[in-house]
Amino acid sequence: MIRKNYCRYRKLVCLALFSCFVVHFAVAGSRRPAALEAPEKMGEEQPSGDKIGEHYIIEAPNVEPRSANFFEVWAYLVADSEEYLKPEYPITDVGYFSAELNTYGELVGVPNPKKLAGYEGRVHLVVACNSTSLSHFALAPEGTVRSKLIDDLVAATEPFDGLQIDFELVPKRDVDTFYSFIKELRERLPHKLFSIALPARIRTLENDVYDYKRLSQWVDKVFVMAYDEHWSSSKPGPVASIEWCNMIVKHSLETIGRDKLVMGLPFYGRTWDDVSMDRAFYFSGIQRILRENEVTSDQITRENHIPTFSYTVPEVTVTGYYDDIHSLTLRLDNYFDAGIKAVGFWCLGQEDPRIWSYLSISQREHVSP
Repeated sequence: MIRKNYCRYRKLVCLALFSCFVVHFAVAGSRRPAALEAPEKMGEEQPSGDKIGEHYIIEAPNVEPRSANFFEVWAYLVADSEEYLKPEYPITDVGYFSAELNTYGELVGVPNPKKLAGYEGRVHLVVACNSTSLSHFALAPEGTVRSKLIDDLVAATEPFDGLQIDFELVPKRDVDTFYSFIKELRERLPHKLFSIALPARIRTLENDVYDYKRLSQWVDKVFVMAYDEHWSSSKPGPVASIEWCNMIVKHSLETIGRDKLVMGLPFYGRTWDDVSMDRAFYFSGIQRILRENEVTSDQITRENHIPTFSYTVPEVTVTGYYDDIHSLTLRLDNYFDAGIKAVGFWCLGQEDPRIWSYLSISQREHVSP
């Protein structure tokens, strides 16, 4: 019995070490990536699939992609990964990710916009805070922390075209404090494009910190993060299913309106397994998993248009969901039909590279039926 348990323990340790190895290709957490994976050339011994540039792609069953065009196309770009922003990409707005708040509520890590000197679109400084305690501390109207933070935000935004606030864990009891913070920033930035990133909602919640309608009155753009329907600790499922996204669109149009709305889409996928080694992966990372575990195209299916797969290694069953050119363009097509003017992506470097061939900037307005 002791030897049997020891052997099982060794297997789990090996699996954990394997998980640490592949984390290089994963997105650590919901929106903050680890080191971005560089494309790699694959040898001829790989199973059949499409080869796009240096990306070797194992396909799910095909659905013909559709071209999509919008007034605005936003994309997040993580500092120090500027090589993922290509001049030929149809991108009107870059959310430069990200400045943060340190332990003392001070603004730190502002990226240098001069690194994007060759980019001709608008560049927005993104400021993120993903801590309930730090949000509460920094937003409190008492003392000097909040007033200094606002002064620093205004100063830091000067070389940018706009500022985006991405505070995702504001405590519910601080709802009025958060709203007054956003309102004050609006007043201090009259000549900058002011935007806010908000989590997905399919309806208005009572006393919601992220009330779409209330917040939209103080900003120029609302970036709705229509992803993480399923996350690391949830049951397996799409990062953003088609039906769920359609409900978000309906609620967003009713509360925010077409002119201020930017509908966000995910470029990443996720895997789950039964020994808690779930991860979020770039498209290229998903492809690597499929190759290393000899998952072929006939083992990939579509769950309401979203690619999904499953495979088993000793004592572990892995299930994954991700987005490819087909599911992305279907979602974009639905957004276009709904009359959406602007879309955005999290984030550059994670995508199925074929998406840029099917996306364009519209020069004239489209009107939904």
